[in-house]
Amino acid sequence: MGEGFVDSVGRTPLIKLRRLSEETGCEVLGKAEFMNPGGSVKDRAARGIVLTAERNGELPPGGIVVEGTAGNTGIGLAHVCNARGYRCIIVMPDNQSPEKYRLLETLGAEVYKVPTVPYSNPNQYQKVSQRLAASLPNAIWANQFDNIANRQAHIETTGPEIWEQTAGRLDAFVTSSGTGGTFAGVSEYLKSRRPAIRCVLVDPPGSSLYEYVRNGTLKATGSGSITEGIGIGRVTANLKDAPIDDAVHIEDRETVRYVYRLLREEGLFLGSTTGINVAGAVHVARELGPGHTIVTILCDGGAKYQSRLFNPEWLQMKGLADAAAPAPTPSGPSIMLDKVMVA
Repeated sequence: MGEGFVDSVGRTPLIKLRRLSEETGCEVLGKAEFMNPGGSVKDRAARGIVLTAERNGELPPGGIVVEGTAGNTGIGLAHVCNARGYRCIIVMPDNQSPEKYRLLETLGAEVYKVPTVPYSNPNQYQKVSQRLAASLPNAIWANQFDNIANRQAHIETTGPEIWEQTAGRLDAFVTSSGTGGTFAGVSEYLKSRRPAIRCVLVDPPGSSLYEYVRNGTLKATGSGSITEGIGIGRVTANLKDAPIDDAVHIEDRETVRYVYRLLREEGLFLGSTTGINVAGAVHVARELGPGHTIVTILCDGGAKYQSRLFNPEWLQMKGLADAAAPAPTPSGPSIMLDKVMVA
């Protein structure tokens, strides 16, 4: 039994994705991180960052936690701060789904939106949050991208859980990278147990990590993506020296197609990062061939994306409506509601 929010993070189930496993002849498994108490994989990083700051004497009772985030880390931090008695201030780029801003405010965080600009710009949201934290008394900057407490959280929890849940019988770990904490931490742990496990990074359009892994150069592939919170133009401290065997580039159309396949075929209502992760896992499964076990991360639920990813008009505007369309099926009997209504 967990003692409150902090002790309830982790120990999420590993779900077999039945249809995709049948199609590939592999066992395709998803770590159900959307079942964390704050609703995403970022609960692990949030807990690790705050508890590490407490242990190191950096965060006094009643102090302030400041972070620049695209959403889920902020949500996790808001929950942890409520549970531990801290004030939470979140700086976000202004291109995220409206649901994320509203949820953070509902949780009691102070939310500041800033224009979306490249990391090189001094007014990029992470840099603004760093300066804000430095200006406040008794405040820490969570610094999820370069604070290796993030990576350590996954070395200590997510990696061991996956190893135990598969009894060590997995052939590949496949996931995308934002801060790099999940990919690097899980990969480091799994490789420490069996170096032959293939660790593959999945990258969206606009990110530079695919080219970095493949060719050693930070160069963007494509111009931008509908995914939120992943893809980056630099190597973070969390991702630095991570064991990466390969990278897969996934276009938005394929991401959307897998988001809707998960919903219709597996009953899983999840976000775009999960879609790209599962697309990457299927790519690796087909590359390895039948009989292998591939694990990926099911990052967060779909409710935060209803105004975009699950909005037909928005998808149409992005030219992605056809990717969300269901596969043709034989039509069933027509429904005549007026004939079954009782007056």
